[in-house]
Amino acid sequence: MTDESNPNGRVRLDAETLAMQRVRRFTRFRITPALYREARPVEVTAWQVDGEPVPFATAVTQEFEPIAIGAPWGRPWDTVWFDVRGEVPADWSAEETELIVDLGFVDEQPGFQAEATAYRPDGTIVKAIEPRNAWVPITEPGAFRLLLEAAANPTIQVPYEYEPTRLGDRATAGDEAHYRVVRIEVARRDIVVWELLQDVLALDGLVHMLPADTARRADIVHALERMVDVMDPDDISGTAQLGRDALAPALAMTAPGSALHVTAVGHAHIDSAWLWPTRETMRKVARTFSNVVDLIERDPEFVFAASSAQQYLWLKQSQPELFERVRAAVASGRFRPVGGMWVESDTNMPSGEALARQFVQGKKFFLEEFGIESDEVWLPDSFGYSAALPQIARAAGARYFVTQKPSWNETNRIPYSTFHWEGIDGSRLFTHLPPAETYNSDLGALDLARTERVFSEKGSAREVMGLFGWGDGGGGPTREMLAQAARKRDLEGSPRVSLGDPHSFFEAAEAELTSPPVWVGEMYLELHRGTLVSQQKTKRGNRHSEALLRQAELWAATAAILRGTEYPAAELQDAWRTVLLLQFHDILPGTSIAWVHQDAEASYARVAEVLGRIIDASLTALAGDGDTALAANAGPYPQRGVGAMALGPAAEIIAAAPSADGGLFVLEDEQLRVTIDARGTFVSIRDLVADREVLPEGMAGGVLHLLRDTPREWDAWDINEEDQRTGRELLDPVSVAIDGDAVAVRHEVGGSAIDLRVRLEDGRIDLAFEIDWHESQKLLKLKFPIDVRAERAASEIQFGHLHRAIHRNTSWDSARFETVAHRWVQVGEPGWGVAIANDVVYGHDLRTLRAPSGSPMVMARLSLLRAPRYPDPFADQGTHSFTVSLRPGGIPEAIVDGYRQSLPPRAVTGSPVEPLLAVSNPAIVVEAVKLAEDGSGDLVVRLYEAHGDRSSGTVTTSIGWDTVEATDLLERPLESSAIRSTHTRRVDLELRPFELLTLRFSTPTPAPR
Repeated sequence: MTDESNPNGRVRLDAETLAMQRVRRFTRFRITPALYREARPVEVTAWQVDGEPVPFATAVTQEFEPIAIGAPWGRPWDTVWFDVRGEVPADWSAEETELIVDLGFVDEQPGFQAEATAYRPDGTIVKAIEPRNAWVPITEPGAFRLLLEAAANPTIQVPYEYEPTRLGDRATAGDEAHYRVVRIEVARRDIVVWELLQDVLALDGLVHMLPADTARRADIVHALERMVDVMDPDDISGTAQLGRDALAPALAMTAPGSALHVTAVGHAHIDSAWLWPTRETMRKVARTFSNVVDLIERDPEFVFAASSAQQYLWLKQSQPELFERVRAAVASGRFRPVGGMWVESDTNMPSGEALARQFVQGKKFFLEEFGIESDEVWLPDSFGYSAALPQIARAAGARYFVTQKPSWNETNRIPYSTFHWEGIDGSRLFTHLPPAETYNSDLGALDLARTERVFSEKGSAREVMGLFGWGDGGGGPTREMLAQAARKRDLEGSPRVSLGDPHSFFEAAEAELTSPPVWVGEMYLELHRGTLVSQQKTKRGNRHSEALLRQAELWAATAAILRGTEYPAAELQDAWRTVLLLQFHDILPGTSIAWVHQDAEASYARVAEVLGRIIDASLTALAGDGDTALAANAGPYPQRGVGAMALGPAAEIIAAAPSADGGLFVLEDEQLRVTIDARGTFVSIRDLVADREVLPEGMAGGVLHLLRDTPREWDAWDINEEDQRTGRELLDPVSVAIDGDAVAVRHEVGGSAIDLRVRLEDGRIDLAFEIDWHESQKLLKLKFPIDVRAERAASEIQFGHLHRAIHRNTSWDSARFETVAHRWVQVGEPGWGVAIANDVVYGHDLRTLRAPSGSPMVMARLSLLRAPRYPDPFADQGTHSFTVSLRPGGIPEAIVDGYRQSLPPRAVTGSPVEPLLAVSNPAIVVEAVKLAEDGSGDLVVRLYEAHGDRSSGTVTTSIGWDTVEATDLLERPLESSAIRSTHTRRVDLELRPFELLTLRFSTPTPAPR
């Protein structure tokens, strides 16, 4: 297009633009309508379920009523079954005969609107019906019958609007039908016209992407023009082959030797829940996998990869016949279970043990069902990647890692596409970020051109991976995508494309890139920072469940070994699988519709009931019939005088008695003196041991900060830094008073009430919050200014901690304005610091600032609550509890306080019980004690080095055992230098910084009493 205009104001177009206007109009209005050469009407009747989905056997027995084309159907989340009957003419071949269905689809990505499953009369699934894949093969002439299970899933995602919607909750979604039947008929596909359209799309895409002044682009435009010339617009079917012949020379031009090679892996990223509940995901899995099996039967080169053992289990339970077809495809190598995890989880917030169990349960399922073990981690869409993940994955037998999510960074780009990712302990994963920057590619020219442009290792490597297929809401690859892959196998202007599997790609990439670059530490996502805060009740359920699982396994294993009780392996596995599902990267982060989070809270309640019963039964068996008051300490450190992982008499809790003095409230013990003013804030925290003030001069601590929270987009996902310029401190409480051993503070703001109780115990300040929250688009933070000069802070992550810069020297530092920590953060100078622990807070921000006096300081803030309006307009409304503690101390003290918050002692009566084992060095932490997964009765103990030092110590057991060996996470033997020596009831260890170690003790037996 030129800049010159004619006297009439119309822009003059160059010859190429005019030619392509002609080609595209011809394609749209002549070729596309001719895809089906003829169609026949069918008879359609319908039955509306009026509730939750029913199986085929139930639906097929119902009374169906006639339904006309154009009729409305489908209240939100309801299901309508369509019974379709028709006749296929004898002269129509199986290859060209299809049922065409349009349920009222809109021109948006599949998976976010209505979709259907097509069944044969015997109840077996044919394939799915979805936007852009709305056909069903009919393989026999004569009469046919198909039953369509149509899901009236409402469209909740309207791109880039993020407006509140009531459609995400069954109670508020309404009864209005959302769809109309547009088309259901049997049609005869014109194979030559269809192939011609795929030719045109492949070449037209190159015209879009190639530079305007290249000979190749001119050749393609000329070929497309020639196609239009040779075809008869009134006889597309009769002249389609002439059009294909005209395009053949352009499609025969081969790529140069320097072209990238794309291993195209069929894929369908199916969110286990998001803008739909898990019950709908079960059907999405069946629909997607049936599409895939159909394509496998049509294309001998097509390979499909799917993660998430949970989704395979759903398929096995709901569609056993289809599951067996998938099993056969797995056996033939065409269907590849990947990732080895239970679900594609979040990796920021799950505990170390939970991430380990993602692999244990995922790999266990794949091994049991398919006899295969994948060696890659597959997390294309999680919201950042923990620096602990490389070690956990390697301990599960993985070598490779795939994601594309860092491409979403707002500010910085990871400078590599293929590289080694190194974790906190030094473990490495060979990692690939597919440079198409999507897991939903259609293998079009746009995605392939982006692949070539973005790939960072050009010149030294040519191997890249491309993930193609409709995802998020499922659907998977289509025959049109496979047609694009075939045409781009060796096509000038495009990378070479071949269908393949992830393992083959990684082997080729590893072979050609012998010295890959290295990325060290976390892969922080510079986006979606609000996921550390949204849907706090879901997050509390997760943290509480993780703690209960530790207790249940520990006490059940102890009771099984010492008292001979039955170990409840099946119940524990079910509980773990429930918690692991809820750690999916759109559930735990709080970014799903209301229905999903309501289900999550109910599931957590059921898990708590089951685990509580296991814990109580185990402790009763252990403690016996005595009436001595005991405390069961499941933590790895002594508490209240009770040893780690033991039952014993608990020391009395003695909290400092508060006093009032001239409008101030004082709490003091031998280690701290805390002064609270009439505003309910700390005006002094004096470390009496170090004779040092925690707070900078003239600054208050424990201040609640209410901030505006109106993200530019992605409401439940994002916190924007600019919103934090607008807010107010809560400094006008309704009351501040002494209440027993606490100072009680009450704030009322908007429609919300915040009650705080401040106690001092053993040199530690505990702040216990009860909040009745009814704000909208607000963010509540708790802040502590700390009088230290520091350039970095420590944050607990899985099996260790991470040091992050808290200055803003670089754009990378500035972008980390909200970061994850598990149970504690710590900041300090050499020899002195402050540890802040919590019971259920994940979002933190720490920054170096200047105090009013001009001295350097650190501002530490904990993000307590949000109130986003999309996709759940009532997110976080209601009551919430938090406990935050602060004490002067280093990383060792922070670790102890974190476990104390997570695992308080449990009251029981009876006789004291020694722990199964004890560790001599507090730097070596016991994270899990359980019986082996294989039912052998062996004792499995997971430990890690927590201080970040090379640490030696001794594990001493109170029980006998035959042998001890190091294992991987699946409890298989492996060589480990961590075991220095073994003796009777003793194992000497030496662990590297943050090293994870699993020990397996065979034939554990109680010591003689």
